[in-house]
Order: sequence, then C-alpha cells, then structure tokens
Amino acid sequence: MSAAIIANLEKLLGGPRDGALLRYSLGNELLKAGDAPTAAMRFRESVERDPNYSAGWKMLGKALAEAGNAAGALAAYEQGIVVAEARGDVQAQKEMAVFAKRLRKQLTGGPASDRSAGT
Repeated sequence: MSAAIIANLEKLLGGPRDGALLRYSLGNELLKAGDAPTAAMRFRESVERDPNYSAGWKMLGKALAEAGNAAGALAAYEQGIVVAEARGDVQAQKEMAVFAKRLRKQLTGGPASDRSAGT
C-alpha cells in the first residue's frame, strides 16, 4: 500500500500543490517503507520550503537517525527545538529535546564515559 501512496505523492512533485506539506507527507511514507535516506532528503526539502515547520525538523531528525547519521540528526533536532520554541510548539520542543539528549549520549559514549570520568 505504501508504494502506491509514494507513487501518487511523487506525481505531485513540481506541481501547484508541491510544498512543505507534500514533501513532509512523502517523507513519512518513505520512512514507513524503510527508506530512511530518501525520507531524510524529502524532510530536508520540507524544511527548506518552510524553515518554521517544527514537525518537519522532528521527522528530519528521526529519518537521519534511522539512516545512521546521528550527528546530522542531532543538528536537525537542535534546529527544530529553536523553531518549536519560537512558534510556541511546546510538545514538539519537548520531544525533540528528549531525542537530542539521547543522541548526545550516543555520540559521547553514553553512560560508560560518565562512569569512567570519575575514575
């Protein structure tokens, strides 16, 4: 089912309905289909079209994390937190803060490095 939805959404690219929401929707379907790298590309296009789209930043971070790009995901979440805070989107801000915190731990070696710092 997802392949048909993806194909239908892709037909709309470049048309009058092309915009942040279309790119976001396509990214969601690609992520569901297991294509995180292409989903990340579509989410990036979404936030390029609307830099104040906090949901787009959140999903860009998720797609990049699933694609194995933890540093890119962290950067997306950090930008998304700024956007969400400016928009008053408290829930998205809180969610991205949690995801960013997890990624920071992952990138710095997590709890093991915390334990070894005291020895």
